[in-house]
Amino acid sequence: MDYSEKPLRRVSTYQGVVVDVTEDIVQLSNGATSVREVVHHPGGVCVAAVDAAGNVALVRQYRYPFAQHLVELPAGKLEKGEDPFDAVKRELSEETGLEAEHWTDLGAIYVSPGISTEKLYLYLATDLRQGQAHPDPNEFLDVQWMPLEKLVELVSGSAVQDAKTVVGALKAAAVLKRN
Repeated sequence: MDYSEKPLRRVSTYQGVVVDVTEDIVQLSNGATSVREVVHHPGGVCVAAVDAAGNVALVRQYRYPFAQHLVELPAGKLEKGEDPFDAVKRELSEETGLEAEHWTDLGAIYVSPGISTEKLYLYLATDLRQGQAHPDPNEFLDVQWMPLEKLVELVSGSAVQDAKTVVGALKAAAVLKRN
């Protein structure tokens, strides 16, 4: 059965620095109409950078919406028209100072498909070289290292709740185990 929804009308309700929000009137597959509020986001990238000893680079930063510090895989927003692979290399360098010789595409995930267009591209980086981090001027974070096995334990429980870190850690561990 095809449950596609036909857009009938779109009204811009908010235009922000990072996201725009629209209210869309759609026709449902049964002919009825409904409202869809959509957060339009440019997308982003996330990387599990794993060193030769099996340790993964993490960043600890304050996340305002939850009023707490979170430990996450390095990640960032795509710039308009930016290729995800270029973006992930840029973000890894900016946040951690790391560069990688080998990259594995871990696929993409829809962050919250019920309300947002955000698509996040996941990567595994190996054969790392340490350089100098250069975060954005108002970006405050600490780099931490943890055995990937330990991170997988933490994401399998409830100690790590950041979705990109959960998915990225599990996918990276599966790829490294397979190889």
